[in-house]
Amino acid sequence: MEQGRGCEEVRPPYASVIAHPPVRVPEQARGEHTHGEPPPPRPVVQRHSVRGQILNALRAALVGGELVPGQVYSAPVLGARFGVSATPVREAMQQLAGEGAVEVVPNRGFRVSERGPRELAELAEVRALIEVPVMLRLARSVPPAGWCALRPLADATVAAAAVGDRASYAEADRAFHGAVLALSGNAQLVAVADELHRRSQWPLETNPVTRRADLLADASEHTALLDALIAQDVVVVQSLVREHFAGADR
Repeated sequence: MEQGRGCEEVRPPYASVIAHPPVRVPEQARGEHTHGEPPPPRPVVQRHSVRGQILNALRAALVGGELVPGQVYSAPVLGARFGVSATPVREAMQQLAGEGAVEVVPNRGFRVSERGPRELAELAEVRALIEVPVMLRLARSVPPAGWCALRPLADATVAAAAVGDRASYAEADRAFHGAVLALSGNAQLVAVADELHRRSQWPLETNPVTRRADLLADASEHTALLDALIAQDVVVVQSLVREHFAGADR
């Protein structure tokens, strides 16, 4: 089936779901001191929303591999690299601790959590229990025009996967799933599913080749699923959506 066939060019009503590209944490900001090398340029942080931007930057660093599982990071050192005090960094890290991404290490900072395959599989199972029935219900009730509006979000996952940008992919992936679930009109469902989705994104692949291949495979499932939803082929949708969540723990 030709991608986007039968869809008019429409601006998706879910554009606000996509976050702006987050600021990356420099490699030197891992709490390590490097000598003989000039520090990288400091990212520009808008003062009106320092904590929110730092939180987004740290989330991107976790997903992108700049914050390594098992390693401890100092709030003052990270703050210095961002050009802010340690306070907004510490506040952001406290929120990440509540989400299970980091652990508080008294008098030292925060250790990035380490997760094994079993925990990832459990998260994928819970996500499937929530999202699969909703997607199948929506497949029977949402008209093709409603799905066509989500095409740019699916395309965004493909674009991020093509360059192997896991941080950007994580945002695009969550935006796509959030937009699908938003069609249910249940804000609580969207919030719970998004939290589970975010938790499943913290662990990292260390092999860049494997990482990019996984992203490309995941993104292609988004476009295939959207094509089936537009075609209102519920049988294919059911097969694709179950396969998509079966591979969500990779």
